[in-house]
Amino acid sequence: MDGGFRGEDGLKSLGKVMRVLECFSTRDRSLSLGEICARTGFPKATAHRLVASLRDVGLLDQDRERDRYRLGLRLFELGNTVLANMDLHREARPFVEQLTRLSGHSVHLAVFDGRAAVVIHRADPHAEGSPAAFIEAAPAHCTSVGKAILAFQPPELLARLAGPAGFARYTDRTITHPAALAAHLEETRARGWSLDEGEHQPGLRCIGAPIRDQTGRVFAAISVSAPVRELTQPRIPAAVKLVRHAAQGLSAALGWRG
Repeated sequence: MDGGFRGEDGLKSLGKVMRVLECFSTRDRSLSLGEICARTGFPKATAHRLVASLRDVGLLDQDRERDRYRLGLRLFELGNTVLANMDLHREARPFVEQLTRLSGHSVHLAVFDGRAAVVIHRADPHAEGSPAAFIEAAPAHCTSVGKAILAFQPPELLARLAGPAGFARYTDRTITHPAALAAHLEETRARGWSLDEGEHQPGLRCIGAPIRDQTGRVFAAISVSAPVRELTQPRIPAAVKLVRHAAQGLSAALGWRG
């Protein structure tokens, strides 16, 4: 990465860096050089050069004993800077706190990064203190925050996210076929809220609603989640009302006047 990212070659190098970083996830927290090569398709020499450069600037950490790599703390520092500069993050706290208190359920706030729902705020009604700020990527196709956002995105985005093999399956209730998910998202868009019936985590029911920016673009979502035995079918309408109220209030705070 010497010399910066200037010109077309620099952009190509930056793209390669991103491909390496995107190999990691909450499921794949550490990877060997061979695993990174397999996921990126890069020759071993290229992958070694990239991970060495990323390690030198703190974007990757290396476990020298096992010769494995993981995302570095520098990314966490950058992520916290992003959060501090986000209008959504600054405006969200009272809405998250109120929704947590009124619903009695866990609350998640997420933004869409083009592929995943990135959870930036989580609050638990049984935890002490203020809602926790952190960053964690969640699959968009099988979470209520993700589906609340996807329902308002261009159709071609769904096709791109699906890929040739469809969507990843997390439970036996995950919707993996693109056409079936498209129909489900059409219903979500029509009613204005989303539902995750144990599609990401078994036995967990989640209700989400979209958040708009001042232009009306859906870029984020807020949700409540609880075990099915707590958030029962008869309690869904009341939860929907609370979630939609929070989403609309937060959208208004961000400048949306729809």
